[in-house]
Amino acid sequence: QPMKGELPRPMSGSCAACLNGVMYIFGGYDDLGYSNELYCVNLQVKDDIFTWKKLNNYQGNPPTPRDKLSCWVYKDKLIFFGGYGCKKINELNDSFDVNEASWEEEMFWGWNYDIHVFDPSMNIWYQPSTKGMPPRPRAAHACATLGNKGFLFGGRILETRINDLHCLNLDTWTWSGEITVKGVRPQGRSWHTLTPVTDDQIFLFGGLSAESQPLSDAWIYSVGAAEWRQLEHCPKNRPRLWHTACLGKEYEVMVFGGSKDDLLSYDSGHCNDVLIFQTQPYSLFRLCLDCIAKNSTILQNQLPWLPRQLLSQVQKKITFWVSAGLQDK
Repeated sequence: QPMKGELPRPMSGSCAACLNGVMYIFGGYDDLGYSNELYCVNLQVKDDIFTWKKLNNYQGNPPTPRDKLSCWVYKDKLIFFGGYGCKKINELNDSFDVNEASWEEEMFWGWNYDIHVFDPSMNIWYQPSTKGMPPRPRAAHACATLGNKGFLFGGRILETRINDLHCLNLDTWTWSGEITVKGVRPQGRSWHTLTPVTDDQIFLFGGLSAESQPLSDAWIYSVGAAEWRQLEHCPKNRPRLWHTACLGKEYEVMVFGGSKDDLLSYDSGHCNDVLIFQTQPYSLFRLCLDCIAKNSTILQNQLPWLPRQLLSQVQKKITFWVSAGLQDK
């Protein structure tokens, strides 16, 4: 789509989140180093021309430059956590774990576990005082918001990819400490996704293992039961890491982009296909739409009989099935 305005520089490891129809992008890494710049673009425009804006005249202090951080959206605020980046010697504190292999003069690189909040309505950055036992510093982790809780899983620190689960109360700023879970849990990983699918469940997919192997496993965590459950019928030949995931209208998780290789050693190209994971039974209406769209060639003479609004939904579904190459000939 056409874009104009103050476009962000091409970056890797930036953090994006949507709030009230506006997408915000913070941080990232390019040839010039790490960034702590914040940009936004309104996605709810009528002319499909998206105008970017760099946010400069804010109050408070933004996070130090970093990439591979995460963001929770809660009560019209963006809540950023962690990431890997650089700090000057006078900026070092207990929430930063120095990478001893990466420093020069008065500049240090390492992992963060600090919390930074941006309030777009007030155009202000601030750091809340947290309580409880915080997670270890990390980057390339994943997070999800359920109610007033911000969940956090995995990520990398030093040479370790971890599989701990934490929760932050976004009203009281109290950390849970590592959550004790029942039974088997996912192996340690980074560059995965965590997607809320119900008021009590989050969906975990993919990532890069501690052995630097791309992963294709999918798990659902039930908050009430404090238990992970691995999904059995997942494609084993579709590993993904550094991808994106979002929830559809019928509680399906849609995964797009990323890589199927260990980017640190080999990259055969990025993925542009969509993986769809059904986490709940489809409604009868959805099943009927799929059936009509799949067999639209057979039913083409009957389609004009449908009411106009229903026909519009059928046509959209037909377009999807055709583009996915799943329509019966």
